[in-house]
Amino acid sequence: MIENLLQALTLFHVALALGGVIAGTVIGSLPGLTATMAVAVLVPITFSMPPASALILMGAIYTGAIYGGAYAAILLNTPGTPSAIATTFDGFPMAKRGDGDLAVTLACLASVVGGIVGAVFLLILAPPLADVALAFGPVEYFWLAVFGLTLISALSKGNLLKGLIGACLGLLLSTIGVAEISADVRFTFGSEVLLGGIETVSALIGLYCVPVLIDLVATSDKHLKVTHAPKGFRLIEALQISWTHKFNLIRSSVIGTLVGILPGAGGSIAGLVAYSEARRTSKNSDTFGQGEPEGIQATESANNATVGGGFIPTLVLGIPGTPPDAVILGALLIQGVRTGPSLFAGDGSIVYTFIFGLILATVLMLPTGLVIGRYAYKTIITVPKAMLVPTVSFMTMIGTYSIRNSVSDVVIMVILGVVGWLLNRAGYSPSPIVLGLILGSIAEQGFVQAWTIGSATDNLIGMFFGRPIGMAIILFIAATFFYPMIRGYLIGMRGNPNED
Repeated sequence: MIENLLQALTLFHVALALGGVIAGTVIGSLPGLTATMAVAVLVPITFSMPPASALILMGAIYTGAIYGGAYAAILLNTPGTPSAIATTFDGFPMAKRGDGDLAVTLACLASVVGGIVGAVFLLILAPPLADVALAFGPVEYFWLAVFGLTLISALSKGNLLKGLIGACLGLLLSTIGVAEISADVRFTFGSEVLLGGIETVSALIGLYCVPVLIDLVATSDKHLKVTHAPKGFRLIEALQISWTHKFNLIRSSVIGTLVGILPGAGGSIAGLVAYSEARRTSKNSDTFGQGEPEGIQATESANNATVGGGFIPTLVLGIPGTPPDAVILGALLIQGVRTGPSLFAGDGSIVYTFIFGLILATVLMLPTGLVIGRYAYKTIITVPKAMLVPTVSFMTMIGTYSIRNSVSDVVIMVILGVVGWLLNRAGYSPSPIVLGLILGSIAEQGFVQAWTIGSATDNLIGMFFGRPIGMAIILFIAATFFYPMIRGYLIGMRGNPNED
């Protein structure tokens, strides 16, 4: 491995890692330009490179793009990538009270920690952890989606009923179009445009970005209230906060890695799960959603940890762990590299050089992320609305159109944005809606497949309630559901020790 480490530290590979992180961060910071798109746009550059060099560049782009999504989430209340959904919850409130520079630095530090933890897991535990991914069948994905829906209580900002209504709306949106299993056509109302369903990123941009743009136009106030001049990186302050909440960072990074191992789960689910767990266990749970640094740390460490976690099934099993991994897998196949259980034995030098290069790119993300973040913050707070609104509007339309090259997606994005703005004014948060939309298709596909298998084997109850991993997830669901009530009861008992 020493040879692979030295190979990763060559000047050429360091330059690739640095350039990839910068390019990925810039692309990821633009609303609508996802990490998958960042890798896909730049992947042709790698075709003339050796496999290890190509992997290092693509891994660096991927890592940078996941982190770059935090900029728009913190400064514009719009997730630059779907992985940064939960970053908006506390990042934008911090920016509104004048701590945007601190929030960006916290996000950078958390991303570096998460990225390193995910890469170390990839280095040490790839084969055994890949077996965990193989153990997940349809019923496990169904229960995992149900577990994700229990996070609504953490996303509802004090109004659980409205959160549940929003999640139901998201679930209904996820059923539009052709069903994945039965191929039934649902809720298209005769429109060919809706046959493909509601594209997740388009809905994300509409529900998060368009309401912000409407509010910017509708009010004369500044976008961000800055009570003091930017203080620079605020690195010492961010390091102190990170050290204070180091357990949250490590736990969230492990959650992100484990979620990343599950094919198709991705950084958005990892960030939401880590955020919910951080809020559940924090002493400052009441301040989550109001600018709590722990919330930023949880989601940013988790979503960057999915990079290393997602590469585990991609390299060991040939099953993409996340959408960007699918693009990277295709690029490897073009180069003649066959992923699978024999990869570490046959092409071990390529894999280990790449893993060390991924760790190098993650470390390089700290200085580059701090510098880019500082100037991004200074730019956002000084740019007048007359320039900010048209620029962001143009980027959202281009980003939405480029996903499927469809003008219809742009129209749907705008319609959902207006609906989201009206719902915001009525007290409905967009986050439960997006959560329902993301998890709806996962839950439906897992449920229908599990029901079909259970019916065919005449073991329907055993299929849903007789598998060890499924039962473990059900226990997590029960713990997440009942914990707030138990915690509230215990706090009430402590507050009334003399009560008979």
